[in-house]
Amino acid sequence: MKSRYLRMLDAMADNNASDETEWSVYIVHCADGTLYTGIAKDVAARLKQHNSGRGAAYTRTRVPVSLLHREDGFTRSSALLREAQIKKMPRALKKELALGKPCKP
Repeated sequence: MKSRYLRMLDAMADNNASDETEWSVYIVHCADGTLYTGIAKDVAARLKQHNSGRGAAYTRTRVPVSLLHREDGFTRSSALLREAQIKKMPRALKKELALGKPCKP
């Protein structure tokens, strides 16, 4: 019998082999005017979670949230890297990114 950890690794390998670039990075505008950046496979479902109070702890008290920006086609690891780049950006650059203006992290 395989340990729980080995079964988890097998499942992760199967998932990675089937669809490697299915992750998205998104920025939402919260009700209090702040911005939140996250990653998800299904952004629409994740927005529903945020708005129902079951999303990230940060957004639970800042609902409703609305989608401001989305980038698709990442692997999980590259999505996490892009999320970190965006989180380091000043608010003004994040707003420019959401407006489609080219900006560097």
